[in-house]
Amino acid sequence: MLRRLARELAKFGSVGAIAAVITFGLFNVLHGPMGVGPLTSNGVATLVAATFAYFANRYWTFRHRESSGLGREYTIFFGLNAIGLAITQVFLGFGTYVLGLKGALAGNGLLVVGTMFATLFRYYAYKRWVFRAPAQVTPRVPRQRRRTVRTYETVPLSELLR
Repeated sequence: MLRRLARELAKFGSVGAIAAVITFGLFNVLHGPMGVGPLTSNGVATLVAATFAYFANRYWTFRHRESSGLGREYTIFFGLNAIGLAITQVFLGFGTYVLGLKGALAGNGLLVVGTMFATLFRYYAYKRWVFRAPAQVTPRVPRQRRRTVRTYETVPLSELLR
């Protein structure tokens, strides 16, 4: 079980690393040369990275887990990603607009911290609600008929005397 968890975490981490490259790459392109705001840049980048992450996690990381249908999983996955995005946006927005941290280094640093917290939430949430463990099937054991054993205590005396 521990070995399976280690493999699952390694795969989840690999998918997350690629999704992070997608997120950070798009964030920096949108926020830098294109001049899009940090929250909008992160929102668009997260949407693209989350689409990649869903398919990679479904068909690689959690392929051994039960599938409850693409539509259901995809909807819940993106709902949970919206929460993950909100976690990241809180860090990014607070740092940018409340603390006044500006520039590429500050934006990326805030994105790293927010992404770390969001990743912890996502891993738990994906396992719990999206890519669920296979249902445990307990084999049905046929009920055995009770056999009554007649002993001298249960046999009427008249039968014993015959």
